[in-house]
Amino acid sequence: MMDDSSFVYRFEPGSRVGAPPLLLLHGTGGDENDLLQLGAMISRGSALLSPRGRVLEHGMPRFFRRLAEGVFDEEDVRKRALELGAFVESARQRHGIEAPVAVGFSNGANIAAALLLIKPDALAGAVLLRAMVPLSDPPRARLDGKPVLILSGQADPIVPAGNAARLSALLSDGGANVVHKTVPAGHQLSEADVRLAREWIAGVDAQVAYPSTGVQCQKSTMS
Repeated sequence: MMDDSSFVYRFEPGSRVGAPPLLLLHGTGGDENDLLQLGAMISRGSALLSPRGRVLEHGMPRFFRRLAEGVFDEEDVRKRALELGAFVESARQRHGIEAPVAVGFSNGANIAAALLLIKPDALAGAVLLRAMVPLSDPPRARLDGKPVLILSGQADPIVPAGNAARLSALLSDGGANVVHKTVPAGHQLSEADVRLAREWIAGVDAQVAYPSTGVQCQKSTMS
């Protein structure tokens, strides 16, 4: 599909009442199909909303521009986060879903983190896989207990451990309920990521409220 703001995307309707909808955000070079299987694995029956990044780097889709490896065009980060937030709002109305939990890998995790900081109401929470701090001078977000899981790779050559720790502290300072774990992996995803994300989503499933279903749900790809 393509929405009014020209995001190419896939949407898979949910099949389980109360399952949180997921916003799937791929890494560099991925597309709207990349994380559909992951989404189905970590949250059975969730609606899946999966857009393709609108920025091209050497022909590879991304969600925002970068100046070099690990150096982001921060003006573009802010612009693209607002675009993504508008897309989520439009897709929610079109498909009748509540605010989704973002599941982002690498570049997708970074734009999800930026969206949490710039337009926090767009998301119910986030799973950030191999994420970095997206902005050097972020706005003071009010995250009000939003659940966030950050999974870092112990041997990740792209995301320094200290950077991921700063992201965890930044989101926690904004009021998010952050769980930050390190898995025995590099930058690519592993079985441990899938298992931990599934367990965490199951906990979220018991805490965040989705009014349209009447069910209580708890708050508990490359850079």
